[in-house]
This record gives sequence, structure tokens and C-alpha cells, in this order.
Amino acid sequence: MKVGVISDTHGLLRPEALAALQGCERIIHAGDIGKPEILEQLAAIAPLYVVRGNNDQTAPWAELVADHLSFDIEGWRTLLVHDIADVPALLDTGTRLVITGHSHKPRIEWRGERLFLNPGSAGPRRFKLPVTLALLEVEEGAIEPRLVSLVE
Repeated sequence: MKVGVISDTHGLLRPEALAALQGCERIIHAGDIGKPEILEQLAAIAPLYVVRGNNDQTAPWAELVADHLSFDIEGWRTLLVHDIADVPALLDTGTRLVITGHSHKPRIEWRGERLFLNPGSAGPRRFKLPVTLALLEVEEGAIEPRLVSLVE
């Protein structure tokens, strides 16, 4: 299963991001969405898992968006939360994939059998950080993450 992972759009869904997400069977947004139209555009591609970020907290449209989610993708128990600082309080022993955003810093890190993924920021460039999202190829016994650079 091809899964797109995006975060920190902050109201900007670049054409390059939409192109990179084509063909995904699921899309995960790790917060700081910015405006509801972002979710509408992503949902037109594939079913969504979404959490709100710190910048979404006061937006009336985001009131029904969860602060964190736990779900299963092809046998990979997944925790989705915007800020990695919240992970320790939410993590359970069966979680194999942890997806966060917030820092705008892309990261793929294996800690034992558990994958920690931050797709980076796909929205407005922050400082000199790259503009990225992540794609996952997920099967029951394997997961292959890769980062996709959206702008040079």
C-alpha cells in the first residue's frame, strides 16, 4: 500500500505536493493544516488520517480534528500526533510506526523495531529547512519510507 505523509502545510498545498501524493491509497496529515481546503484537496486523492497542530488549535473549523490518533495500516500499529514531545504519554508497546510533524525537520529514524517518521514541512519554507513530504510503501511485514523534496 502506498501512503503519503504530509505535515505543516500552514495553508499552502503546493502543486508539487499534490503531484507527489497521486496514487496514494491513504494520506496522513500530521498537523498545522492551516485551512480546511487543504483537507478537502487531500481527501479528493485518498482517505485521510489527520490531527491538528498547535497552529490549528484555535481555528473553529479544526474543533472536530483530533489531537492524536491510533490506527492500523497493513498490520503496522500507528500513532499520529503533531508534536513528538507528546509521544511518550501516548505510546503503547504495540506501536510500530510513530508519525509527527511540528519541527519542520524531516526525519526517518528506526529505534529498534519502531519507525519514527517526520515528513518535514510541505508548506511555506521555514528558515533554510527543506520542503518535503514522505511516501511509505507498507506491507504487513515491511515498510519502506522515503522523503520527497518538493522544491529546490
